[in-house]
Amino acid sequence: MQKRPEISVGEAMVGLLESYGVKTIFGIPGVHNVEMYRALPRSGIRHILTRHEQGAGFMADGYARASGKPGLCFTITGPGLLNILTPMGQAWSDSSNILVISSALDVPESAQGRGRLHEMISQHQAAKSVTSYAARAYTAKDIQNAIASSFARFNSIRPRPAYLEVPLDLFNAAAASEGWTATALPLRPAPRADQIKAAATKLQNAKHPMIILGGGSLAAGNEATAIAEKLNAPILLTVAGKGAVRADHPLCWGYCLAQPDVQAALHHADAILCVGSELSETDFWNTDFIISKNLIRIDLDPESLARPHHAEIAIQADARLALDMLGPLLTKNHAATQTAPAIEVSDLRKTLTQVLKVIRDHLPEDTVIASDMTQIAYAANEVFPAFNPRTWIHPVGFGTLGFALPAAIGAKFAVGEKPVAALIGDYGFQYTINELGTAVEHKLPLVILLWNNEALGQIRDDMVMKGIQPNAVTLQNPDFQILAKAYGAKAEKPENLKALGAAITAALKADGPTLIEMTPRMVHG
Repeated sequence: MQKRPEISVGEAMVGLLESYGVKTIFGIPGVHNVEMYRALPRSGIRHILTRHEQGAGFMADGYARASGKPGLCFTITGPGLLNILTPMGQAWSDSSNILVISSALDVPESAQGRGRLHEMISQHQAAKSVTSYAARAYTAKDIQNAIASSFARFNSIRPRPAYLEVPLDLFNAAAASEGWTATALPLRPAPRADQIKAAATKLQNAKHPMIILGGGSLAAGNEATAIAEKLNAPILLTVAGKGAVRADHPLCWGYCLAQPDVQAALHHADAILCVGSELSETDFWNTDFIISKNLIRIDLDPESLARPHHAEIAIQADARLALDMLGPLLTKNHAATQTAPAIEVSDLRKTLTQVLKVIRDHLPEDTVIASDMTQIAYAANEVFPAFNPRTWIHPVGFGTLGFALPAAIGAKFAVGEKPVAALIGDYGFQYTINELGTAVEHKLPLVILLWNNEALGQIRDDMVMKGIQPNAVTLQNPDFQILAKAYGAKAEKPENLKALGAAITAALKADGPTLIEMTPRMVHG
């Protein structure tokens, strides 16, 4: 037997992660990363075995979004890293803190083209394309520094994925006795007093103020609400910002930024306070829409402050700190009350709205809901009310299919006893349906709400709208009821909306996941 050091670098790395507060890691052990797993059984870290690296990445993302804490993944060289790149891209696009730690070929053999198992030209460059920080370790000190840098970033700047790769020969090396404990972490920046004062003056004098809250405002909802009430200003949410303020607050318009009337109102506003949002294409669905005046931005990311809209006052700061300073400088404003615009309603939207109302009525307010790229979720982005932060999780920017189920699993591990649901379409469900096995194995009482229209419905409708004869948009689905039961999950197919409500109520009390298959016939008979 090969002689091993008393404590290897791989073992020490697990202890270092634990010292940073890591409680859960998602991943799959393989021949190239087993040394990451040697110390796990005697640590306080729970490892969740997933059915695919893509599932591991989405679970880490769901964990991070639901908890506000970083999500962690272990993966292997080559295909493992490539499989997890899609979730990393989603986390990068949607500002989610995940740390992916991968094995890599040992230093003498790296990218030499000798036909080594899992060989790539450059793992590091692949990962770098979807991360804000990517490191390759050559020494034990490199691992310590990379993990410290990752957690420092998680705690102080715009949330985004980090990546660390560790060569095989380094895992087995002897660990030094020092440096394997967490370092002090920097805090998010506080705002400049002069900028806050200027923002207060601009808002106080406004006759038509408006507020936009993005995902970066989720911890500052109370402060934002207090400011809106002083200004009598409507609150508009991005999809990532849903739940920052209660959907039933009189000033909350929810997510409606894609509506032409709302965009017209923003052009008419004489002061717009935007907090924690890059105001992207996927917020407005209008690449030509630019806010060119009267914009006050609060954000951690300097690039978001600079583009693509033109901020009159650009404040780089933590949202909560900034709004906490801004609120007391404002007095009651008698700005005219603005009325939320009516949302255009198609026949499909009417059907989906009926279904979503039943879902909302039967899920507790604090239910965390992970949704997918599917027509029912697009409707829900606008009409489904969220009442608490971190309870609406949607793959906005990268727009990944298959996100909902593994993200819901990750969220469930993050929030414990709180209820968790997934809202997914029949096509996207099949991207990551294998993770039903993970949910069943851990007896997670997930409410899996599957909208089955037996098509890529949104793409079909887009083809029709653009004058393209629909093609390659219909499919032969499996029997989802039998398939779910084969995994050991419960399965229901309600015949009407009343039965849907009963199925949701039962699923919340189940001792494992329940697939609830919904169809248009459930509404129309």
